Amino acid sequence: MPKYIFVGGGVMSGIGKGVATASIGRILKSKGFRVTAIKIDPYINVDAGTMNPVEHGEVFVTEDGVECDQDIGNYERFLDENIFTDNYMTTGRVYQSVINRERNLEYNGKCVEVVPDIPNEVISRIKKAGKKVKADFVLIEIGGTVGEYQNLLFLEAVRMLKLQYPKDILFVLVSYLPVPKLLGEMKTKPTQYAVRTLNSAGIQPDIILARASVPLDEPRKRKISNFCNVLLEDVISAPDIKSIYEVPINFEKENLGNRILRKFGLKSKPSDLKEWGSLVKTIKNTKKKVKIGIVGKYFETGKFTLMDSYISIIEAVKHATYSFGAKPEITWLSAEKYEKDAKTVKELKSFNGIIVPGGFGNRGIEGKIKAIEFCRKQKIPFLGLCLGMQLATIEFARHVCGIKNASSREFSKTCDPIIDVMPEQKVLLKEKKYGGTMRLGAYDCEIKSKTKSFEAYRKNMISERHRHRYELNNDYREILEKKGLTMSGINPQKDLVEIIELSNHPFFMATQFHPEFKSRPLRPHPLFKAFIKASLK
Repeated sequence: MPKYIFVGGGVMSGIGKGVATASIGRILKSKGFRVTAIKIDPYINVDAGTMNPVEHGEVFVTEDGVECDQDIGNYERFLDENIFTDNYMTTGRVYQSVINRERNLEYNGKCVEVVPDIPNEVISRIKKAGKKVKADFVLIEIGGTVGEYQNLLFLEAVRMLKLQYPKDILFVLVSYLPVPKLLGEMKTKPTQYAVRTLNSAGIQPDIILARASVPLDEPRKRKISNFCNVLLEDVISAPDIKSIYEVPINFEKENLGNRILRKFGLKSKPSDLKEWGSLVKTIKNTKKKVKIGIVGKYFETGKFTLMDSYISIIEAVKHATYSFGAKPEITWLSAEKYEKDAKTVKELKSFNGIIVPGGFGNRGIEGKIKAIEFCRKQKIPFLGLCLGMQLATIEFARHVCGIKNASSREFSKTCDPIIDVMPEQKVLLKEKKYGGTMRLGAYDCEIKSKTKSFEAYRKNMISERHRHRYELNNDYREILEKKGLTMSGINPQKDLVEIIELSNHPFFMATQFHPEFKSRPLRPHPLFKAFIKASLK
């Protein structure tokens, strides 16, 4: 039977539970164990596909096509393993399963109740995910913050599981310790309240990861130990750092991995984090920089900038840049600004490379097209992703092929739909079926030889992840290719264009798929590497 490690949050959200979970997983894997990770989202949504990225962050897509929380991306990047459907659950998904079972008479006429039937369903899903990959350790991150109504049933599942297997369950609390400016002193009281709240749900944390702007000092550690009923050595300092990839190294400095093993009655083991440590050294010491601009529309929330909307792209850029011994300077560029004032697009000249990412809806579309046109004409390295590919095709059709009305069915009822919806998707749109109905997950792509795409991948057949409903209209392929747009990647099963590029440009490439989902810190994605290589030049 695997060992289960639950990770919950105290005081406030957004303090790094996902990175903490992924880091613990990386440490245990470095000790030779098989590890998998599960994310529990306390939302009624069945999946993350219908959630607003500005509010919830990026929608990550797995190999088998599940639209899920961005933390699944963190697990994949840190563990260097693919995560699948069984490793993601929401309140909506859990309730849906229980209701379906009740309708199918699978409860044999019993009254179905919130407790224990909902927590039992959660436990069943956790066990299934661990069994599927024969994991030694299953890490389960519980979304939200201790004390919220939304995650109470998941905490109840932890309590029930702990009752069944007392020696196989561990609870890690990631809690925030504020340092108010006017006081100038780190305060432990919010964490004490978080632990008391957790206690009221029948759970005692075994380890506390103390998140703060600065490292935890001895008096604060002792205070948390005394008032929260944990051993002094089980209070782990987790200060703010510049790179998330430093977290496993910091945790191991405090011997977190072996602390976990000993709590499960297992022998201590050395960690093999040499490669990871080398990556961290590169990140810390490199002086060489490359300026990358991302032209998007999901990063402005009031007066604040939300980077989580494009987290996989940011990390993929970092992975590729680090592999060249450099670090990226990423700037957020507003597509809507270029719509209002076309002259401002000239600021793109100050960047080494430009990315136009995916998205939905017509807001900022013409601004993105202006940015793509500028990159094409000024020979600035350009990488388009999903919607970025569709807009690059529209831009080329309008300004090179002379098709003035070129557009997408998503934005207008144009007479020249360069980008159109697939026939099977038309039915779903008519029936207003939007959630989980796009082209999702991994699909094949055949790469043409003697193209920049082939130079990057160095093979003819690849598989990449998708999340979209609209495709390049094959009726326009001939005229686009005649004018110089190379269709360098094609899905062989449905004859759909997956990659476009220009041969007479330092680097102008766009993909219908999302290569960022498959990039890993120690294995950067080949297309991002090719893009960064061109940008560094």
